Amino acid sequence: MLEKINSPEDLKKIEEKDLWLLCQEIRDHIEKVVKQNGGHLASNLGAVELTVAQHRIFESPTDRIIFDVGHQSYTHKILTGRYDSFSTIRQFKGLSGFPKTSESPHDAFNTGHSSTSISAALGMATVRDLNNDNYHIIANIGDGALSGGMALEALNQLGVTEKGIIIVLNDNEMSISEPVGAIAKQLTKISSGSLYRNLKYKLTQKLIVTAFGRFTRRVLSRLKGIVKYMFSSKGLFFEHFGLTYLGPYDGHDIIGLEEGFKIAKNIEGPTLVHVITKKGKGNYFAEDDPEKYHGVSPIGNSKKKSFTSIFGEYLVELAKTNKKITAITAAMCTGTGLELFRKQINERFYDVSIAEQHGLTFAAGQAISGYHPVISIYSTFMQRGVDQVIHDICMQNLPVTMILDRAGLVGEDGETHHGVFDISLFGVIPNLIFMEPKNGTELKQMMKFAINHNGPTMIRFSKAATLEEAVTYDFDEEIIGDFQIQDLNNENIDKKYALIGLGSEFNMAKDIIIDLKNKGYDIDLFNPRFISPISSITLIRLEKYEKIFTLENHVVVGGFGSLLKARLLKPEVHIFGLPNLFIEHGSISQLREEVGFTKENICNQIERILSE
Repeated sequence: MLEKINSPEDLKKIEEKDLWLLCQEIRDHIEKVVKQNGGHLASNLGAVELTVAQHRIFESPTDRIIFDVGHQSYTHKILTGRYDSFSTIRQFKGLSGFPKTSESPHDAFNTGHSSTSISAALGMATVRDLNNDNYHIIANIGDGALSGGMALEALNQLGVTEKGIIIVLNDNEMSISEPVGAIAKQLTKISSGSLYRNLKYKLTQKLIVTAFGRFTRRVLSRLKGIVKYMFSSKGLFFEHFGLTYLGPYDGHDIIGLEEGFKIAKNIEGPTLVHVITKKGKGNYFAEDDPEKYHGVSPIGNSKKKSFTSIFGEYLVELAKTNKKITAITAAMCTGTGLELFRKQINERFYDVSIAEQHGLTFAAGQAISGYHPVISIYSTFMQRGVDQVIHDICMQNLPVTMILDRAGLVGEDGETHHGVFDISLFGVIPNLIFMEPKNGTELKQMMKFAINHNGPTMIRFSKAATLEEAVTYDFDEEIIGDFQIQDLNNENIDKKYALIGLGSEFNMAKDIIIDLKNKGYDIDLFNPRFISPISSITLIRLEKYEKIFTLENHVVVGGFGSLLKARLLKPEVHIFGLPNLFIEHGSISQLREEVGFTKENICNQIERILSE
């Protein structure tokens, strides 16, 4: 059936008795492509019926359907004219893994970070009403994303503006990791009663077999919605925000969902449709472990030891001897390497849910009370906490260690997930010691140093695999801001040029120097270790060079090279990194080739500069 659906209008022509077959076909297609390309599996499998029902009741793109985060938008893409190109999802020059307005008019808002949908929907609704237009705005948000402060801020305004938007709460009792907090508990109370849901599911399956049964099912769904709207107290949590509450509905019952959406369309003011879904629906493994199958890699990809796993293992080792260490995550326990900590030292593990700003100030509260929190957040999500890093942690000079995982290019998740702005955001903050290791051994040294340092520290590292090697120096307070010169068996003579390879780019810098040495150029190699501060000893040492070249997995403007260049007077500083653009999705090697950030290209440019 999918080959016949080129738009939501085609979807509406599908007979009701065939909808469950269509949903199975969608699931099969999603699984097939994700196994090949990698991507978000469990969240998309859980939202199939929910998306089908919305596109049968609403009129996209006239009606605006917004997906919070976008992890669950694959069915939407398939049903809105992208079935033929769906096999290219997350591939270089192919479909994005997230909603993207430039890709289709059916994608109402770009997303990739959580808790944005209600704010965007409310903004759209104000303009719709100012223009006296008439269309529906539907904000899909998960129970995990609803815990984000931004979503609650939007609900707070929505309640007083009384704008007509429909919030669809996709409650699968999961964000990426298991949800935590009072909101999660409240939703559990509302959606409790698994015995009732199981009986209702079996009854539904029997009713949809015949036309009379489907008619009966629609009548029951509509009556249920009206009765709950008039008499249910379960939605009081949302009623307090000024929303009309409908639900909870079975998120895998298309007929019931359609009736719920029909009711919501006719209610004035903001409405919340509460839907209970099963993350990973239809795939036994994804249903059983939705956190593991939230995001999957293509089949055949072998995984070497990553910075993330080394960080997670060593933090447990440190915390077993230092009882003041705590670990904090923002709903990304497994992704940030803290699963082992959660299992072995659970009493000092804290998941603040999708609330990075709160998590950082929460860490500040622990630090000012005598503990040393380690909070691990993806670089792209740490962007949300700039003020908390400055105002709550660094201004008070508190001993908080901040880990920026997935720094630099991350690949197929694309522009919303590349961690390429963190140095620009955090590199100039007073009191903050900001570091990047060249390998796993150096990461351990930096972690041990950070735990012992009585002030704020930040460590960024990429998602790449890394090596561990013998320790060759002590990492302590005496070397803060000192760049380490590397011996590549060069003659001990004064050189005119230096190449500085930051963190993950150190190995490329080493290879470039070897290539240039074969062409007659002698260049000193530095491993900076520190992004900021930069010591006066280092600055004096670097002033002797005529030309300095820097490499970084970060945008050039405002990055590491820019910080260094601003501090030096004499040398020419040539910066090599990423362009100040929102870089698309694709494999990391393809993206580096696309923007010219390759060893061959940089080596040629340096040779040209040196020959001038």
